[in-house]
Amino acid sequence: MSEPSHPATRVSEVRPGLLHWTLHDDRIDARSDAWALVEPEGTVLVDPLPLTDEALDALGRVEAIVLTIQSHQRSAWRYRKRFGAKVHAPEGAQGLEEEPDAWYGDGASLPGRLRAIHAPGPCEASYALLRAGEDGILFLGDLVVRGARGAFSFVPDAYQDDPARTRESVRRLLGLPVAVLCPGHGAPALKGGTAPLADALAGGEEK
Repeated sequence: MSEPSHPATRVSEVRPGLLHWTLHDDRIDARSDAWALVEPEGTVLVDPLPLTDEALDALGRVEAIVLTIQSHQRSAWRYRKRFGAKVHAPEGAQGLEEEPDAWYGDGASLPGRLRAIHAPGPCEASYALLRAGEDGILFLGDLVVRGARGAFSFVPDAYQDDPARTRESVRRLLGLPVAVLCPGHGAPALKGGTAPLADALAGGEEK
């Protein structure tokens, strides 16, 4: 199964319209994080993790689900069935348990006013998702992780298809107008723009 065994019990609002939840992921014995954007037309889930029924109420009406990378299908298929929401997955994603409703590629416009940015390295079908605007939001998938002390870093090279490409993908994100960084593993960064990504490039892989 693609989902962790135990659901998260609480959803937090990081910024107006940006929701976050986290749990200890028993599949990888590490932290995993999920996100949602609340839009007038409905909520868009990004790399959704399981939630208790009570916590699900905080999401409102779910309109769409977007995956950043093939390894983050998580609760997508169960939530598609529950909410009738369409799942958007990156072109070339492998090992998906079900067929997505839509495939997307580089530059695609996605629900939640997201723009897809091809960011290979962890695997070929790896993307960052940019919500542009005054308070720009960047969803990072598996490009980097954020540790308990707050620093961003790369996962060990052995767990990436092409570590050099991962670093180049992150380097190409540095100039984006971003206020919030949202990793697939770790707490959001609410200040510093893309400076934490530059720090990750300077610091190397996760220790």
